[in-house]
Amino acid sequence: MTVNQKLAALRRVMKLQAIDAVIIPSSDPHQSEYVAAHWQERAWISGFTGSAGLVVVTHEHAGLWTDSRYFLQAEMQLKDSEFVLHKMFNQFATPYIDYLSETLSSEATVAVNGFMFSKSSVDGMKNYFQKIISN
Repeated sequence: MTVNQKLAALRRVMKLQAIDAVIIPSSDPHQSEYVAAHWQERAWISGFTGSAGLVVVTHEHAGLWTDSRYFLQAEMQLKDSEFVLHKMFNQFATPYIDYLSETLSSEATVAVNGFMFSKSSVDGMKNYFQKIISN
């Protein structure tokens, strides 16, 4: 199955479940950077195999956010897919959380695998989105 076929399958499930965006990190339940194959959801969906990065999929966009250690690798591995590289920690880059808040409506549903994020990370995302909605 190609990356684009996986992306299409994910979007079909998103549509069925009324999910507007999915955030897929590189970590595992222990917040490790180097994870066992079983937890490599971001690599599976995007084809990007670097140890650090995060994927956001919406119905219209698929993006990979990673840092400068992986810019060249990401460009090569994403080349034949719908994924767009977003260069983290670049003065012109939009962080993924800002991208979502600028792109999605205030009624949007954002899904994450609860095993892949710490409670404080999920709470931080919720708080950030709540501030955006209330402004």
